[in-house]
Amino acid sequence: MPRIKIDIPEHFAYSTEITLYLSHMNYAGHLDNALLLSLVSEARARFFMSLDYTELNVEGVGIVVADAAVQYKSEAFHGEVMVVGMSAGDFGSKGCDLLWRMHEKLSQREVARGKTGIVFFDYAARKVAPVPANFRARTQA
Repeated sequence: MPRIKIDIPEHFAYSTEITLYLSHMNYAGHLDNALLLSLVSEARARFFMSLDYTELNVEGVGIVVADAAVQYKSEAFHGEVMVVGMSAGDFGSKGCDLLWRMHEKLSQREVARGKTGIVFFDYAARKVAPVPANFRARTQA
């Protein structure tokens, strides 16, 4: 089976730091793969907050995660500070990809990269919604 290969931008529109806790570690003593996605979810929420949005209110509509792909690069350990960079790209009519990269702050060692496909969703109407034009404009600048 071919391995997943994710191309990421050279520069990210947003970045945040997240310290790894013992609760993020697995039985082998390194970052648990399921909890990596939890950290990326936290970074995604912070990304939206940096734009004065929440995941439930982006210009009046929310988001739903449609898919996620991860490419692991190295281990990460308790106490390390991760930097998660994130940018929006590959826009369609109803959603886009959030491309991200996680690296260790001091050594710059890449830990993982990935993309999360999001779809905009009108929670009141319970249906998919178009990408808000202002969100697209603000994140493609």
